Amino acid sequence: MSILLWPVALFLIVATGLHVLTSGAVLLRAWRDRRPRPALEVTPPVSVVRTVTGIENNIEATLRSGFTLTYPDYELIFCTQSAADPVIPLVEALRAEYPHVPSKLLIGDNRISINPKLNNLVKGWAAAKHDLVCMTDSNVLMPPDYLQRLLSRWAPNVGMVCSPAYGAWPEGAAAELECAFLNTYEGRWQLAADSIGMGFAQGKTMLWRRDVLDKAGGIAALASEPAEDAASTKIVREAGLKVRLSHLPFAQPLGRRTFKEVWRRQVRWARLRRVTFKAFFAGELFSGGFLPFLAAATILFAEGFSLLWLVPFLALWYALEASVAAYARWPLGPRDAVLWVVRDLLIPALWISAWTGTKFTWRGVAMDVAGADAKVPTETAFTRLKPLFDRVRARMARYGASR
Repeated sequence: MSILLWPVALFLIVATGLHVLTSGAVLLRAWRDRRPRPALEVTPPVSVVRTVTGIENNIEATLRSGFTLTYPDYELIFCTQSAADPVIPLVEALRAEYPHVPSKLLIGDNRISINPKLNNLVKGWAAAKHDLVCMTDSNVLMPPDYLQRLLSRWAPNVGMVCSPAYGAWPEGAAAELECAFLNTYEGRWQLAADSIGMGFAQGKTMLWRRDVLDKAGGIAALASEPAEDAASTKIVREAGLKVRLSHLPFAQPLGRRTFKEVWRRQVRWARLRRVTFKAFFAGELFSGGFLPFLAAATILFAEGFSLLWLVPFLALWYALEASVAAYARWPLGPRDAVLWVVRDLLIPALWISAWTGTKFTWRGVAMDVAGADAKVPTETAFTRLKPLFDRVRARMARYGASR
């Protein structure tokens, strides 16, 4: 092999290794999630704050799930910004159907940021009466043991427990493409990062210790970033605490989507990640399958081998992804292999779009993160990995001393 191909080969080995390791991390978490969970020794009261805006897909099922939790002591607080919101009659009907569940509906708009969801959450945070506050999006389908699963990840050094959402109940190819992004790509990387102690907050579900956020300045402190989950991650870490994720994500029913909606949503998230965790986002270009496949094709072509050898490589790559989806009980269909390829082809385009644009629309609100670069400090990958390196170095020293 030509010496010029060695960097390409090294990249291919590293990328493939990371694909195997991240997939293995999710498989391990799924195995742990399937084991019987011991009952919680302590079940502190929890305030569940849900933002509701408009009639979303499967909205009745997702909102009803909040009233059917098996947790012994919790309250539900619904927040909407307009008295004319069409979701209000549904919320009121559910509250009347489940009078035994303490609940309230708050209406009003507190504009403390460019983030419409955060503005909607302000009144709910103020009204929450418990020391643990769970901020949950309206499109999350809560299992009956939702709060138990979150609290099972609690520890004294944890300031927040979060969960991304996995795409469920997709209808049509566009929704299945969104599952390809949410589940075995974004979800896989987020869960794997948490497995090595680098959890990032996810706005779908955020179980806060109230004192941690209050010490940072209260809920208004979440306006320090364009996205409240990015601000949450940095606040918890600055407090010397960790963000942890549930063993597996909770479901977000997708229903029918258009390809335009899927693309715009991914662009929005990519642009937010780019301005809030720039160093990590820079590496996202290498996180999908496109560049490893290109590297493999380059080596095969340069060495005179048939490109047909790419077929078993792709088959093994996506077979591993399929095993993750199957064991984690995420949607898995006959078109998924093709859609995973499409997703991996789109990842470089998303990455370029995130670096070349700053504007997007979120729930009908036009947003521009152009000014965020100047105020968001760059957190390097080394900054986050240094504690891990220090632990490995200490263990090696102890091992050497014992010999």
